[in-house]
Amino acid sequence: MPVGFKLRALQTAAAAAYGAAVDASASVAPAPARNLHRFANPGRFLRLSGKVLPYLAAAALAVSAVGLWWGLFRAPADWQQGDAVRIMYVHVPAAWLASLGYLGLAVCAVLSLVWRHPLADLAAAEIGPVGAGFTALCLATGSLWGKPMWGAWWVWDARLTSMLVLFFLYLGHIALIRAFDDPQRGYRAAAILALVGVVDLPIIKFSVDWWNTLHQPDSITLTGAPTMYVGMLYPLAVCALGFTLGFAAIVVARLRAAVMERRIRALLMARAQEGRMTEGRMTDGRMTDGRAAGAS
Repeated sequence: MPVGFKLRALQTAAAAAYGAAVDASASVAPAPARNLHRFANPGRFLRLSGKVLPYLAAAALAVSAVGLWWGLFRAPADWQQGDAVRIMYVHVPAAWLASLGYLGLAVCAVLSLVWRHPLADLAAAEIGPVGAGFTALCLATGSLWGKPMWGAWWVWDARLTSMLVLFFLYLGHIALIRAFDDPQRGYRAAAILALVGVVDLPIIKFSVDWWNTLHQPDSITLTGAPTMYVGMLYPLAVCALGFTLGFAAIVVARLRAAVMERRIRALLMARAQEGRMTEGRMTDGRMTDGRAAGAS
């Protein structure tokens, strides 16, 4: 049999095996969640994400560039903080995405533990490092902003401390996924941590209201008008949109790589199994020929 034909056959077998596992998990899922499993097929996900990712990445770069240029060079300086306030055009979107990313981990945990969505665990594994990176960026830019305003690089403020706890939760999630030989045990432990740690998100949000803190109150709320000058609010909104698109693009790219890696591993396992079966048949054939020769 030609090598190319055998390779295509193995690829087909590996994809079919993975698709069968997806279909099996979908068949045992509750009825409201079965529509979600339509997007868990690896081939369908790769096709859809392959079409969307270039536009998503381009939009993220363009919108982020416009927002940063607008905020860093065109927006007015604060009357009290001066040009130091321009750090917020990176700090605020990073803080927003740090919390949003962990909320995404919690959603993936529910999809995995309750509905057994096949891509939920992979998505959580790829969201974790990205969210940790944005949380570290939030802490670093907050420290740079705090030094000229508060006279210290770090204070044990309620908002800062709860954000530091979020960073450690991200690190714990990343470590738990890789702490077990059985990947499913790691996914399950990390999902439980994500659900437990989500309690930190309202603490981050309302820390400036519940405690007397150095951190300024929120300038943008859902219940009232923004307290920020519109000339600073608009570039901040553009930066937040650009960073959000960038976060999504990075996660989609990482998830595509993870799905392809899983399919390659399935292919290699199928090839190894076929090699063992071929070797076994050859051994049986030699033993049969030997017995036949001895009998004659």
